Amino acid sequence: MTTLYLDCFSGISGDMVIGALLDAGADLAQMEEELKKLNIESEYTLSQQKVNKNGITAVKFDVNLLGEKEHSHVHSHNHDHDHDHHHSHSHDHDHDHGHTHSHDHDHHDHRAYKQITEMIQAAGFNEAVTSMSLAIFKKIGEAEGKIHGLPLERVHFHEVGAVDSIVDIVGAAILLDQLGITNVYCSPIPTGSGHIHIDHGTYPVPAPATLEILKGVPIAQTLIKGELATPTGAAIAAVSADSFGTMPSMTVEKIGYGAGTKTFKDHPNVLRVVIGKE
Repeated sequence: MTTLYLDCFSGISGDMVIGALLDAGADLAQMEEELKKLNIESEYTLSQQKVNKNGITAVKFDVNLLGEKEHSHVHSHNHDHDHDHHHSHSHDHDHDHGHTHSHDHDHHDHRAYKQITEMIQAAGFNEAVTSMSLAIFKKIGEAEGKIHGLPLERVHFHEVGAVDSIVDIVGAAILLDQLGITNVYCSPIPTGSGHIHIDHGTYPVPAPATLEILKGVPIAQTLIKGELATPTGAAIAAVSADSFGTMPSMTVEKIGYGAGTKTFKDHPNVLRVVIGKE
């Protein structure tokens, strides 16, 4: 039995999870090879680098999107043939009534929930990776649907639907499987405080979808302003963790630190993972 403890003292995001697991000894090349089964590798490259966050060396994992960086110019991407017929009404994707081409891209490079699940199912991952990836996406999709008042099949992913979140979620499932993790425990999750600016305006932290995803998960109070837990990170924790609390009794074998994008004045913005035997 191999146990993983997610020590989320500075929150959790998809890239922090992958960075921490890579730092703990997981293999990026093998993950990259597995991810090719999704057939979207023309849309991104992956990189990892060591960074120092307030005195702690951590791995920063990045999904670098190819093509235009600006979403507003998404039409010039190398995959614009996928959504030529979508241009005329790409502004109203939130209420395009389940078109037969819901698998196509929107102006924010969104993908529909249904398309993502089909992509994962068609990829031919092993059962553990497939079921965990689908469960994490379902968790996010249901939360987004509830917030926006849409049934699951009508949910178009926004921040989460982009390629980087598909890579973060499926990548995390691949690495948990690769490391032979049998039990996952997680600390209470600080979500941050204050407000964030997203597509729809200014929102409280945690964002509504993140809070919905964290139902049943203990949230830790924090005075830090900013978004510490992303929907992707929250969903990975909510789905993978068997229970939440302090670190279990275990013999520690591997430790990894995954860096977040932000840097805070008073503490290292990293996710710590501890892997060992109970």
